[in-house]
Amino acid sequence: MPESSSIPLSSHCWNTRLNLLGEQLRQQQDFLVIQDLDGVCMGLVNDPLSRTIAPDYVRAVQKLDGRFYVLTNGEHVGKRGVNPIIDRTCGRDLAKHEGLYLPGLAAGGVQWQSRFGKVSHPGVQSQELAFLFQVPVKARYFLINLLGNPPYNLAKENIQLLAETVVLDNRVSPTINANLLCAVLGSVSAVSQLQADIQRFMNQLLQEARDQGMEDSFFVHYAPNLGRDPSTGVERIKPASGNHWGTTDFQFMLRGAVKEAGVMALLNDYYFRKTGDYPLGEDFSARNAPASHDDLVTLARARFDPDLMPRIIGVGDTITSSTIETEGVEQTLRGGSDRGFLTLVQDLGLAFESDNVVLLVDSSGGEVMRPSVDAASLQQYGPQDSNFWQGVSGLSDQHDPLRVNWVAADGYRQYTQFFNHYLGTR
Repeated sequence: MPESSSIPLSSHCWNTRLNLLGEQLRQQQDFLVIQDLDGVCMGLVNDPLSRTIAPDYVRAVQKLDGRFYVLTNGEHVGKRGVNPIIDRTCGRDLAKHEGLYLPGLAAGGVQWQSRFGKVSHPGVQSQELAFLFQVPVKARYFLINLLGNPPYNLAKENIQLLAETVVLDNRVSPTINANLLCAVLGSVSAVSQLQADIQRFMNQLLQEARDQGMEDSFFVHYAPNLGRDPSTGVERIKPASGNHWGTTDFQFMLRGAVKEAGVMALLNDYYFRKTGDYPLGEDFSARNAPASHDDLVTLARARFDPDLMPRIIGVGDTITSSTIETEGVEQTLRGGSDRGFLTLVQDLGLAFESDNVVLLVDSSGGEVMRPSVDAASLQQYGPQDSNFWQGVSGLSDQHDPLRVNWVAADGYRQYTQFFNHYLGTR
């Protein structure tokens, strides 16, 4: 494909030349970045407490006030939130005074934060918060009782510390982050059993909530995953296999806390900043957004002024594509916690003719085993060649409805350098 500024940005397919994207964005005024965090501007690590963030990136985000939002399944606040990382990087007093916190939605879309660190949980009920508060304690107790027994047989003196490390006591999205456990266990068979045991525990929590009258309050998010089962709407675990652990994050989430709904809430705020009015209403949140992708696009077309719709740059790192064989029939399953919101960004670009951009960051270079991007294959072959798609095996495929336009094949450091140079100087 010839690389010319006259070609729509959304027509590119897994382009590795971020400088080309950057040079064209420098000419743009009306754009909006909606960006994931872990694996995108920070490396993926086994222990979230060890995460770091570059201070120049934080400053670059500040310069894009009103044109940048985060959209993450992690959280802003708490011991394992992103705000403490900002505090360590920039100093808490300076971060509060100058507004250096990362604005946008966390916990899948139910935890809002301004750049000055003002946090709220739109649409969340006190009964739900009380239930979520108990989940980390129950999760630690569950793991302590599980890991000392077969087939794990871990040393009892290590189990307490492991449980404390892998259970994330997030306020509205408590999580078992099993990365470290997977590394300790080492084998695919043991990790597969662990996935089944944690899934069973999460289902027990859902039943407890139903027994307490919260029938539709929660769901379990698996990351990475293989999409949703169309018959049940439940996310599919990605099994451990070969060099990949598959699903390692098990998040107990509030119903409606999905990133595609968060996109709509962020656009509602963007339009308010532009016009002084909320096109979806002041009380709109991810929790009362339509559930289906098509309904979200329909709502956007009905309520958002197309003349004010910005070019959206959606940035994530977690998408999956796996082919499985059942009774001799091959089926491709696609998922990943960023797939839904990136697909919505793509389809809003088509609906509003805003030439939106989907940018993927290769997060395989961290401590978590993930499929990687083979940049050489992407540069040598074209999208019509099967060798091209081998370069993104495990992430996407030739028939994937989500078209990744640009890729930071060298990971989060490449992306943050791109961000700082082309976007943070505006």
